Amino acid sequence: MYRTHNCGALRAADINQEVTLSGWVAKNRDKGFMIWVDLRDRYGITQLIFDADRTEQAVFKMAQSLGREFVIQVTGKVIEREAKNNHIPTGDIELLVTSLTILNESKTPPFTIEDETDGGEDIRMKYRYLDIRRNPVRNNLLFRHKVAQEVRNYLSAQDFCEVETPYLIKSTPEGARDFVVPSRMNPGQFYALPQSPQTFKQLLMVGGMDRYFQIVKCFRDEDLRADRQPEFTQIDCEMAFVNQEDVMNTFEGMTKHLLKSIHNIDAADFPRMTYDEAMRKYGNDKPDIRFGMEFAELNTVTQHKEFAVFNSAELVVGIAVPGAASYSRKEIDALIEWVKRPQVGATGMVYCKVEADGTYKSSVDKFYDQDDLKAWATATGAQSGDMIMVLSGPANKTRAQLSALRMELATRLGLRKSDVFAPLWVVDFPLFEYDEESQRFHAMHHPFTSPKPEDIALLATDPGKVRANAYDMVLNGNEIGGGSIRIHDKATQELMFKYLGFTPEQAEEQFGFLMNAFQYGAPPHGGLAFGLDRLVAILGGQETIRDFIAFPKNNSGRDVMIDAPAAIDAQQLTELSLVLKA
Repeated sequence: MYRTHNCGALRAADINQEVTLSGWVAKNRDKGFMIWVDLRDRYGITQLIFDADRTEQAVFKMAQSLGREFVIQVTGKVIEREAKNNHIPTGDIELLVTSLTILNESKTPPFTIEDETDGGEDIRMKYRYLDIRRNPVRNNLLFRHKVAQEVRNYLSAQDFCEVETPYLIKSTPEGARDFVVPSRMNPGQFYALPQSPQTFKQLLMVGGMDRYFQIVKCFRDEDLRADRQPEFTQIDCEMAFVNQEDVMNTFEGMTKHLLKSIHNIDAADFPRMTYDEAMRKYGNDKPDIRFGMEFAELNTVTQHKEFAVFNSAELVVGIAVPGAASYSRKEIDALIEWVKRPQVGATGMVYCKVEADGTYKSSVDKFYDQDDLKAWATATGAQSGDMIMVLSGPANKTRAQLSALRMELATRLGLRKSDVFAPLWVVDFPLFEYDEESQRFHAMHHPFTSPKPEDIALLATDPGKVRANAYDMVLNGNEIGGGSIRIHDKATQELMFKYLGFTPEQAEEQFGFLMNAFQYGAPPHGGLAFGLDRLVAILGGQETIRDFIAFPKNNSGRDVMIDAPAAIDAQQLTELSLVLKA
C-alpha cells in the first residue's frame, strides 16, 4: 500500500510505530548532516527527518535531491519531536525515515503553495490544480462539501427525494440569455442549457413525486461580475399540496439546521418584511440587517425652506451614521465624491453633524436652523456624535443610491461582521416589473409564479399593483434563496402569459407541454431554490463565491486553465450544420 496513515493522523501515542506516508514535499531544509522535509497531503503535514548518522547513505542522498511538490512515499519510525510545533496537530512527532521512493518529480511551481502565496489571481486560476493544494482553497471545498451533505441530510429527513432533470432542454424567451447547444441529429435546431429546472420540477409535482430536491448545475449567459459565474449550483426544491407558509417554514428549518450544524448557532425565527417595506427602509429588496442605519424619509421636514435641491426632489431621504460626527471635511468630501461616481450616480450629498453639546452643524446651515435640523435628527434617530447623510432626487434612483452608500459606510465602520448571521424573509413582491426599453411588463420572478388570489382582478386594470405569492430568503444582504407558489391550472397560466405579452400561439409553442400537463390533475405546488455557491460563501465568512468553486471561470467567462471556450474544427462545424461568418 502507498500509506498506512495520512499526513495529519500521527500523534504522540504513535511514537515508536513504523508507518508509511505518501504526499507532496511542501518544504525541505538541508543542514548538511540533517534534512527536514514537510510532507503534505489533504489531511495535514508531517515533518520527516533524514539524519546522516541514522539514515542509510543512499536514502540520505536521494533526500538531498527532493524539490518542492515532489510526490514521495516514505517509511520510517515515529519519534518524539525535539522542537515541538504547537501550530499543527502533528507537532509533537516527526518521522525518522528509513525508506524513500520518489513517485513523481515536479517542475518548480509558478507560485508558492502556501496559505499566504505570492501568486496573483490570474496565475492561480491558470494553475488551479496547484492552487487547490493550498489550505484556504482546499478547506473552502471541504466546507462546501459539508454544507451540501447537511442539506441532503435535512431534506432527506423531510421526505424529499433527489431527482435528476435534463441538461439539454428547450430554449425559452424569459430571463437571461440561454447557452445553446446545436443538435447534430436535428440540423438547424438547438438545445438550451437550463437556467433552472423550473418546468421539470413542476412536472414532477404533476407526476406525484410530492417532495423533490436536486443540487444541480444551472447556466446563464449574462455579463459577469466578481460574484457571478456562467455556471452555478442551485439547491432546487419543490413541494406539492403546500401554501406559502408551508414552504417558508420548511426552508427556514433547513437554514436553521445549517447554522446549527455548521456554526452551532441556535437561530431565532426569521423576521419577515414586505418588499415595499424593504425598499422604503433599506432601498433594496435584500437588506442587510446586521446593522441599523434605516432610511428616514425627510420630505416633510426639508421641503418648507428655500432650498431648491430638496424642494424639487420627489424624495428626500437620509440615514444616521453612528459616530460619524468626528469625520473631517476631507473624509466627508471623499464620501461626496464616492456617491457621485457613475456606479452610484448621485449629484451630491447633504450632511448634518450632531455635536456632543446637542447642537447641529450642517452643509446647508444657510437654509435650515437648529429646530429644523433637530427634526432631521428625530426622524433619523441620530444621537450625539452621529452624522445624518441625506440624498434627494427621483424616488427609486435615490433609494438605490442611499442603499449603496449605507453598505459602503457599514463596510468602512466594520459593521458587516462575517461571523454574524442575520437572515430574514422578504415577501409580497410585485408580480410584474415594467421594462421601459421594451415598453411591456415582465415577470419579476418567472411566468409560473402565482398572483395573490385577492389581486387577480387587478391584472386587467393595474397589473403593476398585483402582488406575487413569492418569497426570498436574505442572509447578510444577499439573496440566498427565492421561490413562489406556482400557478397550477391552465386558465390562470394562460392569463399570465397574456399579460406578459405572449400570443396564444407563442405560449403554446414555448410552454405547451406544461399547459397540457396542467389538464391532467396538477396539484397545488410551490418551491424554492437556494444559490449553493453564495450560501456556502456567506456561511464560510466570505461574500465572493469563486474560491468555493473548484474550477471557476474568470470575469470574462473563460476557463484559463483549459483555455475554454475555444474554436472547433471545420469538420465539427459541418456536422452541426453551422457556418461561421467571415
